[in-house]
Amino acid sequence: MRLPSATIRRFPFLLSFALAPVVAFSVATAPTALAFPPDVPGKAQVQSELNALTVRSEGSMTGYSRDKFPHWSTVSGSCNTRETVLKRDGSNVSVGSDCYPTSGSWYSYYDGVTRTSPSQISIDHIVPLAEAWRSGASSWTTSKREAFANDITGPQLIAVTTEINSAKGDQDPASWKPPRASSHCGYAKFWIHTKYRWDLTLQSAEKTALQSMLNTCSY
Repeated sequence: MRLPSATIRRFPFLLSFALAPVVAFSVATAPTALAFPPDVPGKAQVQSELNALTVRSEGSMTGYSRDKFPHWSTVSGSCNTRETVLKRDGSNVSVGSDCYPTSGSWYSYYDGVTRTSPSQISIDHIVPLAEAWRSGASSWTTSKREAFANDITGPQLIAVTTEINSAKGDQDPASWKPPRASSHCGYAKFWIHTKYRWDLTLQSAEKTALQSMLNTCSY
């Protein structure tokens, strides 16, 4: 499989996927961090998903509580969702018997900052829990909301600096986007694909902002 040089420069982790058959043994014995969420489609697919999403005014926050989205759930052994994402998104991460990182570094995709302390890293819900509630999750069962809040199979969770996660809060793309312009394409893809996978709605201004960011994607 041959990847365009522009693709490799922009998303170097894809090179490891292209060479997977060659490095299968080394990947199996020493997994490498992705530093990028999984299951991120190309521009054409995401555009189709954006077009398919239902546009609707946001619902009420009545009854909302983060406790209605239980997290962080156990993934395996002593590792919960937060610790799993810290290992996935970090570089040279070592963990203790409790699965909490003892060393490593984390590159924050939103702001381009690298940190070496896990206490300075937050796991961001790409589509915030409150935003999901306003977009259809208020009618879900608690078990479905738990699955959403701990979704590591799609691009719904990413390790970023604590301060950028706080700045984002529960805002949607109509009122907040990553300060690092080169992350706008990826951010739009993460958001759209997550809403599509979970059948959530979006409001008109949100769709406009997402389309603008998606337009910056070259593929």
